[in-house]
Amino acid sequence: MNIFENIDKNNLHHAYLIEGSREETMQIVLDFVESIEVKTSNNPDFTSISVDTFKVKDALVLRDMGGQKSFTTGKKIFVVYANSFIIEAQNLLLKMFEEPIENTHFFIIVPSTDSLLKTLISRFYLIRSDLNLKNEIKEAEKFIAMPMTARINFLKEMLVSPDKEDDEEESEEVVSLDSTRAKALKFLNALEVVISSSLKDSSASSFEHIFKVREFLRQPGSSAKMMMESVALILPKF
Repeated sequence: MNIFENIDKNNLHHAYLIEGSREETMQIVLDFVESIEVKTSNNPDFTSISVDTFKVKDALVLRDMGGQKSFTTGKKIFVVYANSFIIEAQNLLLKMFEEPIENTHFFIIVPSTDSLLKTLISRFYLIRSDLNLKNEIKEAEKFIAMPMTARINFLKEMLVSPDKEDDEEESEEVVSLDSTRAKALKFLNALEVVISSSLKDSSASSFEHIFKVREFLRQPGSSAKMMMESVALILPKF
């Protein structure tokens, strides 16, 4: 699927918000940027940022860079991927995206827009790409049928990466394609798909708990392992 098939290359919006996984969506965005004759390497007017949690200092850097004049007469492009944006960082970006700068364009990629402020989302041209949850849905179906001990063991194997997101020194670290938090968020999406098809009375409370866990996972310092274990304990068998 070409997520940019309806985009007019000669009349770009100043900011695009793209919902999709990093490994699938980032390359699509980079290819599109190249197609509008903007080099993605050795180009001072192209910037790519990839972090797990987008924090205040990241927002300040992006705001400052976005406000600078381009080095060439062409377009200035920013491509940003983040698993989550803290509220304070979103508030800092509101004004920047409200007052676009000519020939400066932003492509923001997130796994899900659920935790973003509605006022921030409204500043963007929103694109939803295929989240490709086929494998996760199969695993989720097995997960909800497991006894409690098996669920906990399953999560231990799935969440093998150590949690480093709470380290303030790591905000500029490139996000691993299979980072613990990214895996957890994607698995929660799959669980919602499976639960929604069950049509059981217990579904409402399950959705409510998943929503709360997703919100906690997007906060710096939260433990993906602890949050997901709470899901294992709360969800009934379907």
